[in-house]
Amino acid sequence: MNPQAVAAAAGTRRLGFESLEEEVSVDRIEVSRELPAWLAGTLVRVTPAMLDVGGRPLRHWFDGLAMLNAFSFEDGTVGYGSRFLRTEAYRKARAGSFDVPGFAQDPCRSLFKRVTSMFSGPRNDNTNVNLTRLGERYVAMTELPLPVEFDPGTLETVGLIEWKDKLGGQVTTAHPHLDRDTGEFVNYVAHFGRRTQYRVFGVAPGSTSRRQIAAIPVREPAYMHSFGLSERYAALVEFPLVVNPLRIATSGLSGRAFIDNYEWKPERGTRFLLVDRGSGELRGPFEAEPFFSFHHVNSFERDGELVVDLVAYDDPSLIEALEVERLRDPEHRPSWGRLRRYTVPLEGGDVRSERLAEVGMDLPRINYRARNEREYGYAYAAGIEGPDSDWFDQLVKVDVASGDVITWSQTGCYPGEPVFVPAPDARAEDEGVVLSVVLDSSAGRSFLVALDAGTFEELGRAEAPHPIPFGFHGQFF
Repeated sequence: MNPQAVAAAAGTRRLGFESLEEEVSVDRIEVSRELPAWLAGTLVRVTPAMLDVGGRPLRHWFDGLAMLNAFSFEDGTVGYGSRFLRTEAYRKARAGSFDVPGFAQDPCRSLFKRVTSMFSGPRNDNTNVNLTRLGERYVAMTELPLPVEFDPGTLETVGLIEWKDKLGGQVTTAHPHLDRDTGEFVNYVAHFGRRTQYRVFGVAPGSTSRRQIAAIPVREPAYMHSFGLSERYAALVEFPLVVNPLRIATSGLSGRAFIDNYEWKPERGTRFLLVDRGSGELRGPFEAEPFFSFHHVNSFERDGELVVDLVAYDDPSLIEALEVERLRDPEHRPSWGRLRRYTVPLEGGDVRSERLAEVGMDLPRINYRARNEREYGYAYAAGIEGPDSDWFDQLVKVDVASGDVITWSQTGCYPGEPVFVPAPDARAEDEGVVLSVVLDSSAGRSFLVALDAGTFEELGRAEAPHPIPFGFHGQFF
């Protein structure tokens, strides 16, 4: 970003939605106060850092070109690096075009090309949503089943991972779960075709072949950005934002982008589909009121019931609210969801719901390794201080039993997703640190903050050499 753009955006959230061209590698950046001596490893985040292509803004934040940002920790020192993923989508963008089927970006293509691409799988490798480790491979992911491998040390792109199976599928999630017992990663794909299905699958560590666990016929598949996992079940929560697969295949006639084909049908309500991960059998659907969500928080079984916690919205209007030109408008105020619990009676009956906290929030995380699939005490998220907040302006820790909330914030600063890192030999669930990349709009650059996960007091921070655009998710490796 040029100095004029920084100056124009300083003091507002807009700086987080400006394209970043600069790639850097710094062995040591400035650290204030003191980070825990035991903190060793690398926090890698993926951000949509290029939001303008060919001199024009992309339509939606979700289509920004993926950049990796890494903070490495060793003996109290911190290094930093940033690098774009060298994908086909990136190469086209650098050439001034975005001729790939994106979330809300739709290139002009013939009807024939649209039909063949949607039913064989669109080839957008812009993996800008999340990261994970599959065996010894580190991969970036998006909502298409096309993970891209990268080197966590150099941030160089290794290449596209091609699945060596016949599972198919055109739409998936970038939020796979880890099966504690088998070491597999569990996910699902929506396979569009004459017989459209949700296909739940597992991937063994190091494998490039997906094992089908279950196939569920569906007439109008829902848009599901994530799902829940308990010790026994994969919980697919079908919000009433649904699509007719043939509408996607023929939408070239009207020029609709992928997400524009989905319709909000609140009269359908929300359906909970529970897949037994051992037998592949389906339990449900269990029905609830209409709502929408991007992010599950946790799921677990208790006393003959399945508990599903997620960040819920009344409707999917947030999708439109996250268009780039809206986000660059200083008067625009997105409305954020609330942490909500749904309790599903496994032997039948009404699904119950309750709010666990009143604070507006999203991008939730937990102590995943210790508490996913089982009862837990705390959720962390990016949140807002009040209705006048123009973006996430605080980090929150929620006690899910009491609803108590503690926060961290700083004037003019916009924190991102809080990533929990457990302390060695931790006994308490919240014994560790929370790491978040924060944009300091007044200073015109970002920093990484480390909080004590128990008290939420600041332990230290490390200054990045430039402003890092707002992103979605990351992992500590």
